[in-house]
Amino acid sequence: MNSINLKKLISVLVLAVTFTACVQDDDFKTPTLVIEEPNIDSNLIVELDGILGEIAQANGEAVNFEDSDKFVAGYVVSTDKAGNFFEELVIQDKPENPTAGIRVLIDVNPLFTSYEFGRKVFIKLKGLSAGIENGVATLGVLSGDEVDQIPSFSQEDVIIRSAEVATITPLEITIADFSDDLANLFIKINNLQFNRSDVLGNETLTFAGEPSDDFDGERNLESCDSGAIAVLSTSTFADFKSLPLPTQQGSFEGVLTKNFFGDTFNLVLNDVTGLVFDNEERCDPNVLECTGTSGGANVVFEEDFTGLSISDLENAGWLNVNTTGGSLDYFVGSFSGNQYAQISGFNSGESPFEVWLVTPEIDLTASSAEELAFDIQANFDNGNILTPFITNNFTGDVTTTEWTQLDASIPNGNPSGFGSFETVGPVNISCIDGAVRIAFRYAGADPGPTTRYHIDNISISGN
Repeated sequence: MNSINLKKLISVLVLAVTFTACVQDDDFKTPTLVIEEPNIDSNLIVELDGILGEIAQANGEAVNFEDSDKFVAGYVVSTDKAGNFFEELVIQDKPENPTAGIRVLIDVNPLFTSYEFGRKVFIKLKGLSAGIENGVATLGVLSGDEVDQIPSFSQEDVIIRSAEVATITPLEITIADFSDDLANLFIKINNLQFNRSDVLGNETLTFAGEPSDDFDGERNLESCDSGAIAVLSTSTFADFKSLPLPTQQGSFEGVLTKNFFGDTFNLVLNDVTGLVFDNEERCDPNVLECTGTSGGANVVFEEDFTGLSISDLENAGWLNVNTTGGSLDYFVGSFSGNQYAQISGFNSGESPFEVWLVTPEIDLTASSAEELAFDIQANFDNGNILTPFITNNFTGDVTTTEWTQLDASIPNGNPSGFGSFETVGPVNISCIDGAVRIAFRYAGADPGPTTRYHIDNISISGN
């Protein structure tokens, strides 16, 4: 190396060191990206509810926009920043009081860096298709007869950012309002809490960190106003999956969608801040609270359903009552020679449904220290909707009887298959006397929570 080049190299190094020493770190901040409003002819922009109308008219077929020169506009109401959404955007038509929303599938991750919450976007419809996937309106490209992801190389050409980032005001609804018209909207529901069996006691559940959570964790949210149940679904890839569920009550803000099978409405958070559970007063029902010791060697009542039909049970004094006027009821099911009382609201089309299975009279006058136990198998679990009750003043009508809820935690089951039988109890019922009846109320909706339950080995023992 000659002396001239050596001197140049030394000079460059000295300048570099001097410059680095004098400049503060924050002088190297990434410059703010200025997004210019795209020049799109307003006559080419179609309404989002118009797209939904075309989907509805297609009767299950995909709507093809192959030759369209139109755009659809919307505001982003989902974010994958916390990992609870993946390779999809949910957009709605307006920042407040929205009336239409759609899910946009795109083979890009992450998306929040380009399409943040509240960002207005224009989607070029040419080459896209729309249809119902997983139960909700979806926009993407057609693959066979399904709407699939927009390729990553088409991202910037298809999904065009507006300069506008709006403040999104959630649409306040109740669980009873759930409908396909509200799917893919950013909503708010007040006065909710998690089921007490999930958050009270020694084993508080996490959002989606349990061994049984394969892809999503599904947890019951209960309305303190109506008692209605909704399912909160959290991805096992969400960065808050291992946090414990809050024990308080409060509000939910997030997206209304459906589960993978498209048969149950789900609530999905953008991140954990969408739950504002700051009310320490829960709205749990009053349950039977018997103190003192319980249990003994004498069997007061037992039923394992072996060799019986539902008609046999009814002839023996059992009641099987649908109080909501539908045909859904309990029946005796069996597997590998074992029989049990079975019920499932799946494909019933009843919304809501409420079905009661009530034992015959059980005389507790000659016994003491009684306790109740039974086995439950929860299957295809999409909501904890079975509740046990007791009464010693049965009127003959389940709707006019004053029931007391039993302090029994119904186990959660496999959301995509069959669970295992688990024993519930023993529950101390020693403080109630006389002729009692035990009831199992099954209350949900289709679409909605439709968990399949098997009930077996009901027994009361005492002294």
